[in-house]
Amino acid sequence: MDKYFIIDFDSTLTRVEAMDLLASISLQGLPQKAAAEARIKELTDLGMNGEISFRDSLKERLLLLEAKESHLPPLIELLKKQVSISFQRNKEFFKQYAETIFVISNGFKEYITPIVTELGIKEDHIYANELLFDDNGKVIGFSEDNPLSKDGGKAEVIRKLDLDGDIYVIGDGHNDYEIKAAGLANKFYAFTENVSREKVMKKADHIAPSLEEVLFENKIMSAFSYPKNRIKVLLLENVHPIGVDLLEKEGFTVEEYPAGLDEEELAEKIKGVSILGIRSKTQVTSKVLENADRLMAIGAFCIGTNQIDLEAAQERGVAVFNAPFSNTRSVVELAIGEIIMLTRNIFDKAVLMHQGNWDKSASGSKEIRGKKLGIIGYGNIGAQLSVVAESIGLDVYYYDLEEKLALGNATKLDSLKELLQTADIISLHVDGRPENKNVIGEAEFKLMKDGVIFINLSRGHVVDIPALKSNIESGKIKGCAVDVFPEEPKSNKDPFESELKGLPNTILSPHIGGSTEEAQENIGNFVPNRIMEYINTGTTTNSVNFPNLTLPRLQNAHRLIHIHKNVPGIIAKINQLFAKHEINIAGQYLKTNEKIGYVITDIDKAYSKDLIKELRAIDHTIKFRVLY
Repeated sequence: MDKYFIIDFDSTLTRVEAMDLLASISLQGLPQKAAAEARIKELTDLGMNGEISFRDSLKERLLLLEAKESHLPPLIELLKKQVSISFQRNKEFFKQYAETIFVISNGFKEYITPIVTELGIKEDHIYANELLFDDNGKVIGFSEDNPLSKDGGKAEVIRKLDLDGDIYVIGDGHNDYEIKAAGLANKFYAFTENVSREKVMKKADHIAPSLEEVLFENKIMSAFSYPKNRIKVLLLENVHPIGVDLLEKEGFTVEEYPAGLDEEELAEKIKGVSILGIRSKTQVTSKVLENADRLMAIGAFCIGTNQIDLEAAQERGVAVFNAPFSNTRSVVELAIGEIIMLTRNIFDKAVLMHQGNWDKSASGSKEIRGKKLGIIGYGNIGAQLSVVAESIGLDVYYYDLEEKLALGNATKLDSLKELLQTADIISLHVDGRPENKNVIGEAEFKLMKDGVIFINLSRGHVVDIPALKSNIESGKIKGCAVDVFPEEPKSNKDPFESELKGLPNTILSPHIGGSTEEAQENIGNFVPNRIMEYINTGTTTNSVNFPNLTLPRLQNAHRLIHIHKNVPGIIAKINQLFAKHEINIAGQYLKTNEKIGYVITDIDKAYSKDLIKELRAIDHTIKFRVLY
């Protein structure tokens, strides 16, 4: 039996109400423009919600429009740019099902026809109202004998069509629901990609945030093998709004949570989640990952990833992405500012001023020019700090376990001991791997110069806190700035406890090294785009635990992604299955690391369910997904 799809135009096939757009054109320059546009929108909503008769709504809107025939060409050009995103993605559907797709609208044929025929919909499958013009081309009304100019008109058109098969209605208004209410449709899909009307959604058989949802429900191939609205995203710790917006615009269902979650809470919350976004507080442990039944990717909206069990994520086929460069400048600027503040003893003097004490003295206050800055960890942040510090007069020395090229006039030292003995100012920029725990302890403090300035903007556990406290109190450390702590509050509402509170010339900040508006916006842009590239194309560039592959957008083919343990013979087994099913490989990409292999295969032929089952069943398969 045939499946017929009845599609609405305004706010369904297009992202806008055409008459609202026409108003902005026809009323341009007229004094009543703002008031008329507001009333037209109000009448549209009243009609769509079924609160006034459709004919009354239509008549009043046309009277307000002051429209002319000459306004139609610019309207059509604008509407062509406003075709709903998911409809644009699925042009193949309109071509394949052209015989059974109808557009039935209470709008007007004069602007609907040029838009929908470009999608491949047949002109004789378009049912809509028709405008009436006077001799000067002014719109004076509409053909009132057209059933679509009144309530229940869409149902009447369906009756006359007498379609032999199942009928599915896709729309956003009360008049679309009326088709189902009249017993003429099998199902009414409330289309919410562009507008959500609560009264309409309550009456719907199914909510469709995109066309893919409708096609998936009806087992029809679409631009995506799985509707994006069914991909659940959980974002913790106040991810920047730009990141939330990007993921929502992509069509994902996003849930935000303002604070971090402990292991037990996250292990429960992670069920059903496909994408997890965190910052530095949330620990993604092996136990959490064991409960992650649908997880595909984790986005660390920060530089570090030591809060994630990368190996456990890898073993479960979960790709992890971070933002290694996005907040580098912010951390560097804080380090420079704190170096100056501590060297000048500004912090303690500011505290005294707030207590009403005036302590004007140059004693113990020094310039930073010519001082020796020792940088421990010469990664992205350490290297940029090196450049900025040198530009304002510091002599820069650095130490890193890995061979790193010196920038500018920085001097590489061969041992941590040498750096500690050389530097007047020490700034820590190491990563959070477990091996770095207490990398600076009592023995290291003893090697430092008396009166050293010590800064830790890296990770809390890399410094022995009792030893740090002891050396501040003894005066060995003249000034100290700490932004990170072994134990940090989960949210701003929780108390902060530390042995370092109240110590002299000690700046404590709440893990805000990268917390500038610019940095958070950069991270909010960077991480979601990496995740979306992975979901949309399979690209793993910048993943910290997957083999890095950059893949092209797919054209006229299907893409199958296979993640497996890195053992010999997997690629041969995959290709044997394609040969068995007589499927030609259009392109294939393979990359491995020590633990896993990542294979992407593009095929130019429709695949069977049996092939998918057999690919999933290959020994050592970790995860398999169909991208298109």
